[in-house]
Amino acid sequence: MSEENPQGSISMRGGILVMKGVSRFLAATRKRSSIETTPPKTKSRRKKMSDKENAFKCLPKITEAIKKETSFSRPEIEVLYKIFKKLVALNRRKPQQGKINPSQTSAVIGKPNAIQEGIDRTIFREVLHNTFDIVTENMLMDRIFCVWDKSNSNLISLESWFHGLDLFLRGSIHAQIEFCFEVYDINADGYITKEEMFQLMKNCLIKHPQEEDPEESVKDLVDIIMKKFDKDKDSKVSLEDYKLTIEEEPLLLQAFGTCLPSDRAKETFLSTLK
Repeated sequence: MSEENPQGSISMRGGILVMKGVSRFLAATRKRSSIETTPPKTKSRRKKMSDKENAFKCLPKITEAIKKETSFSRPEIEVLYKIFKKLVALNRRKPQQGKINPSQTSAVIGKPNAIQEGIDRTIFREVLHNTFDIVTENMLMDRIFCVWDKSNSNLISLESWFHGLDLFLRGSIHAQIEFCFEVYDINADGYITKEEMFQLMKNCLIKHPQEEDPEESVKDLVDIIMKKFDKDKDSKVSLEDYKLTIEEEPLLLQAFGTCLPSDRAKETFLSTLK
């Protein structure tokens, strides 16, 4: 599954900024008042600074809605909102004449019809790689994006951003099971089939040069895994099959590819919210 996106692509420097810029941006914001000395501001300059600060400030109504729907505190919501706006700025571009810019059409929590920006696939990929240590192949990365993008707008909206992070950082095991299953259910029909297992695993496994037919090895592995997961013996894995298997062996939660952050990555990210 190709993810070519020339207009939305970012440079290597941009990718690094996604990884390091967030923490530096937040640290700089906290320290600015104590370490910077600036000349007296004119009225015009003060207005520009005020406008810039307001652009990164989450409205109280939105903050309250997010607080009700997630486990984040008000201070955490403010920080995550700033990060969201920072990431959106990386892929903002002018709308084509006669067309609506997709980065301006996703919904805001509490305002379903409001115009709002979003994070595109390229920036989202960099966030998963560089912030949450999720390094995986294109198909699985695309599936993670699709599951986060509940509005099917081809962007991660503000609402999707907070709900996705809530699951990533503080989601229960039951929520994580449902998330992983939805990611692996490629055609969204409620089942993981052998064909879907094969597609997910064939690009994740290390190919050895001496193997005459690497795909046969993948098929053999899929047969073994299917026997493990298929509790009702109907040659496909339902959500109930998946839940029962993970309850027995929690280490199989991400059997078909990494789609959740490591504990270390979660702890590091949460530390930036304090």
